[in-house]
Amino acid sequence: MRVAIIQSSYVPWKGFFDLIGRADLYVVLDGAQYVKRHWHNRNRIMTPNGPSWLTIPVATKSRFAQPIDEVGFAAPWADKHWRAIELAYRKSPFFTEEAPALKAVYEAAERLDRLTDVNTLFLKALMERLDISTTMARDSEFAPQGARTARLLDICMKVGATNYLSGPSAREYLDESPFAAAGIAVEWMSYGPYKSYAQRGPAFEHAVSVIDLLFSTGPAAASYCSPMTTDPAAETAETGHFDNP
Repeated sequence: MRVAIIQSSYVPWKGFFDLIGRADLYVVLDGAQYVKRHWHNRNRIMTPNGPSWLTIPVATKSRFAQPIDEVGFAAPWADKHWRAIELAYRKSPFFTEEAPALKAVYEAAERLDRLTDVNTLFLKALMERLDISTTMARDSEFAPQGARTARLLDICMKVGATNYLSGPSAREYLDESPFAAAGIAVEWMSYGPYKSYAQRGPAFEHAVSVIDLLFSTGPAAASYCSPMTTDPAAETAETGHFDNP
C-alpha cells in the first residue's frame, strides 16, 4: 500500500498528478495551515504573452493560523477564472472537446463555500479525466495526531501503508527514522523529465496547470503526465508554439 499525503492545490500542474497517480491512496492534508502565496488557491495558465496567474481570492484577514479546510472566499471568482481560461485557450486544438466538461466543474465550484471543497472537486474531475484510479481521502477521516513527521506517520499507520511517497520539498523536515521503525519505506518523488508539446506561449513552460495540457493535447494528455522513457533530446521535435490569436 503506497500512500501519498499532500495538501490540495488549485488545478495543479502535471507533476502533481504524476505523483498521486503512483500511489494507491492519496490523503488530502488540508488540516495543515494555509500558507499565503502557495499553490493552495492559485495556479498558472499559458497565454500568448506567457504564463498568467489564476488566483482564488480567499478570506485570510485576522485568520493567519487557519487550516486549509477552513478557508473561505473573499469574493466570487469562478466565472472570472473561466472567462480567463476561455480567452487563453479558445483557439487551442482541443478546446472544443475539453471545454464543456471543465466549464461544468467551474459552474459547480461556484456553488461551494470552502477552498478545500473546490480543490477536491477539481482534483477528482481531473483525475478521472487523466484515468488516475488512485483512491482519495481527507486527513480528517483519520483524526491524525502530532505535527509534521508524526502526523504523517500516524496517518500512514492508520491506513496500513507499507510505503510513503513524499514530494521532494519535504526533505527539509521529514525524519525518515520513525517510518523505518514502523516498517514503512519512505520514497522520494522525482519529477520528470516530461515530454514537451505545442503550447500557446512564447516559450515552453512545464510548470503550468494541467488544463494547459488538456487543451493542447486532448486524448493524449495522460501520457504527458509520466516521465519520458527516451532520451530527452529526442523530444525536441514535438515542442512548438501555436500562432498567437
